[in-house]
Amino acid sequence: MAAAVITVLMWASSFVVIRGVADAFSPAVMAFLRMAVGAIALSVMAAIVRVRIPRGRALVLVLAYGALWFGFYTMVLNWAERHLDAGTAALLVNFAPILVAAVAGVVFAEGFPPPLILGMIVAFTGVVVIGLGDGSSSGDLLGVGLGLLAAVLYASGVLLQKVALRTVDSTAATWLGCLTGLVVTIPFAVPSLGAEVSQAGARQLILVAFLGLGPTALAFTTWAYVLRRSTAGATAAMTLSVPAIAILLSWVTLGEVPTPVGLVGGVLCLLGVAISRMRTLPGARHVRRPGNADVAARRGSQESPSTSAGSAQSGT
Repeated sequence: MAAAVITVLMWASSFVVIRGVADAFSPAVMAFLRMAVGAIALSVMAAIVRVRIPRGRALVLVLAYGALWFGFYTMVLNWAERHLDAGTAALLVNFAPILVAAVAGVVFAEGFPPPLILGMIVAFTGVVVIGLGDGSSSGDLLGVGLGLLAAVLYASGVLLQKVALRTVDSTAATWLGCLTGLVVTIPFAVPSLGAEVSQAGARQLILVAFLGLGPTALAFTTWAYVLRRSTAGATAAMTLSVPAIAILLSWVTLGEVPTPVGLVGGVLCLLGVAISRMRTLPGARHVRRPGNADVAARRGSQESPSTSAGSAQSGT
């Protein structure tokens, strides 16, 4: 639970920070700097714990989700936040948990437990409520399209990562994923990297460094830790609280004041996440499948009187 809380808080803060430095860096340069800082921190961690580099199919999966999630998702999200406010971007991106739960329920045979379904319905209702009443600009159609594309890349990365984590350590998966994302951003960032870094102020550089250390190195490590120990659907569902926290942070730091309707939506998001983490719904009848003892007892009750009597006489 502590790892889940760290992930949610870090990722929620990233939407606000990206919005705050969107004017200083182009989407690709911001993504490159973020991945570079994250890769340095994760490389130190990997050296300390002496991670084992995966091979074969596992390595291909790690490289694939690294490219989609760390690389392209980060650049697309940065681009989207040049057209959208932080809260609206968080709302659109967090359509991804719905996609993850739907695909994981079928492909990974995770099923659709009633608490997960109800929790996601409640949380997604909160997302819609926030979108209708957060009091901020919804941006243009390009921004909305980029936000939804980011959600698809996010969901694809989660599903690939879930498969990779069956055989790959979470630290190794995060480290290699970040390195892959760094490589993916290089061709897009190099043309304007020097000029933008030289023109940026100290505050903007510090904030981008925070994106690399907090929402990337730390949060992706804690995310992988949770994902390896839970289902993809349940883990993704916890991130539905990100928009509510992002809107609160943008209110405090960027002056984007939420409306009462937006606050109600935030409460619904948090309530939905809480429900999705339940084992069973309150008041639901638990149907226990018959075990070996039940089968043996049923067979014993069907024995003939003579057999039962013989058993009793033999002391069994």
